[in-house]
Amino acid sequence: MEETVKNKQEMSEAARARYQKLTETPVPELILRLSVPTIISMLVTALYNAADTFFVGKISTEATAAVGLCFSAMAIIQAFGFFCGQGSGNYLSRMLGAGKQQEAEEMAATGLALSGIIGIVTAVGINLFAEPLAYFLGATDSTLKDAVTYLRIIAIGAPFMMSQFVLNNQLRYQGSAVYAMVGLMCGAVLNVGLDPLLIFVFDLKVAGAALATICGQMISFTVLLIGSTKGANIRLKVKNVRLNGHFLIQIINGGIPALFRQGLAAVATVLLNRACRVYGDAAIAGMSVTTRVMMFVSSAMIGFGQGYQPVCSFNYGAGKKERVREGYFFCVRYGTIFLLFMSAFCLLFAPQIIGFFRDDPAVIEVGKTALRTQAVALPFLATIVITNMMLQSMGKGVKASVTASARSGLFFIPLILILPKLFGLFGIEITQAAADVLSVGVSIPLAASELRKMKT
Repeated sequence: MEETVKNKQEMSEAARARYQKLTETPVPELILRLSVPTIISMLVTALYNAADTFFVGKISTEATAAVGLCFSAMAIIQAFGFFCGQGSGNYLSRMLGAGKQQEAEEMAATGLALSGIIGIVTAVGINLFAEPLAYFLGATDSTLKDAVTYLRIIAIGAPFMMSQFVLNNQLRYQGSAVYAMVGLMCGAVLNVGLDPLLIFVFDLKVAGAALATICGQMISFTVLLIGSTKGANIRLKVKNVRLNGHFLIQIINGGIPALFRQGLAAVATVLLNRACRVYGDAAIAGMSVTTRVMMFVSSAMIGFGQGYQPVCSFNYGAGKKERVREGYFFCVRYGTIFLLFMSAFCLLFAPQIIGFFRDDPAVIEVGKTALRTQAVALPFLATIVITNMMLQSMGKGVKASVTASARSGLFFIPLILILPKLFGLFGIEITQAAADVLSVGVSIPLAASELRKMKT
């Protein structure tokens, strides 16, 4: 009994220290402190896909194309993980900021339980319909076998992949970005280590890449679950699960922007691959490599923004809206500067970057043009990403959904259907850049409307 009281007192003291840290630490210092682990976490997430692409690229162009096709299925799995994770995370953070500990604990348990249910259903569905799904994703006769193999193995890890993103997001929103980073890093290190071992030493080829990925995800889930038992972090308990209308609506409101962003990105990738199929496996491989490279760059930007999210949601819940504004402008300013440097790097070294993944002249020719056109619009990504994260963390579901869906949905989808008909393969290569330019035009007025309200 005495030990229980002591534990509660320690948690209460830790919670007070967290409140003080998130509401009183200078905003730039706080965001930088929180964003370093989240940047690493996002780069680690991108590394899962980049590692498979790199090692599979040593097998053949067809294998590279097959794994690239499966990326959209993985993006859907990740989308539901972010949906449950960010939907529960930003709500529990606002509750912690408002001093409502019990409601935050119930939301944490509910978000994790929901992701587990969705993950199991997804795993069964993909395995039952793997072959027609592979064709739908853009597989050709030469890539079908590898695509089906990769899909079926990856699906087994779906519950763990979704749940690890939930735990990662919930830890971040509580201000425990280091625990979140360590969890993902453990899985990534294992994945990168197993890739060459399973692909080449055991000669499992594409199946080896998939097995390495799901092993990494299982380890990440385990480490993140342990991290949830440390410090002032919310303890996850089955008795706190509340799959009722109130909590589900809050998860939908806070998570639907992430689902739109990730889900529409998956749809966009499917349409991209289907458009490339006309031009052969080299075109699919070239665009797949470009997507991985840009995802790696954008992951750093998203990680920076995720360092802002707990600052935004916690202070918004605590009524300290001037800190929300200050954080927004800080992130947009320095995010844009960072992306300008990355844009210049991609413009100068596009052929070498693509060739690093697959040394095939046909693949490099497609990839370098696509990478350079996307690099031109890359600096706009800071405004798009930070605006979306601010609106989502404040619980502005409709506006956040619009900004989240603009880049990969509202603009990309119609453009990928129109531009290839007008410009052929070049139309495919410029689609993402055109979508980014249009998306920033939507993000600015939506951000301005909320920033004005907070100022007054």
